[in-house]
Amino acid sequence: MDFFAPAFSLWGSPTTWLEIVAFVLALAMVGFNIREIHWGWPLAIISSLLYFALFWQSKLYGDASLQIFFAAIALWGWWQWLRGGREGEDGAGLKVVQLSRQGLLWTIALSALLWPVTGLFLKTCTDSDVPWWDAFPTALSVVAQFLLGRKYLENWLMWIVINVASVALFAYKGLWLTVILYTLFIALSVVGWRAWRRRLS
Repeated sequence: MDFFAPAFSLWGSPTTWLEIVAFVLALAMVGFNIREIHWGWPLAIISSLLYFALFWQSKLYGDASLQIFFAAIALWGWWQWLRGGREGEDGAGLKVVQLSRQGLLWTIALSALLWPVTGLFLKTCTDSDVPWWDAFPTALSVVAQFLLGRKYLENWLMWIVINVASVALFAYKGLWLTVILYTLFIALSVVGWRAWRRRLS
């Protein structure tokens, strides 16, 4: 099967088999994350590699590169959820916690720094037609993925912001199935926030 072949047309744009498979795996991944099931991480690896191919073809180089980062950090996240720990924990895997005030300030500062750096790189080193727009969810996703890997509650708030920006970006690019996916991600991020908040240590 040619994964780049159109399976159907959605609102005037072709939807490939690649996008369909990536869509299904990504939804399953987030569902596992909400329930703190570690099998979401290997699904993240596969889904990220598929989305790398899709985004690269659409000249979304920031989001494409981000998928490689996601695939690599998923191995680290998988380990953290299985064997990671914090001082005072029993070593049987991470528990959900909130960021400290200092941690929150670092998160905001790092996000504010990464966005212009990423945008400048995309503007000067690629033929992206949306370098700054592409850079925003790319930069924030790096930070949010770290927070998810360490089970910080605030990762879900960051994903809400990232997913809202991504919906607009993918709509502009005509990736309509991915628009639907990221719209669902917004709702699932709210669900994840509420579920993890109930499980706070």
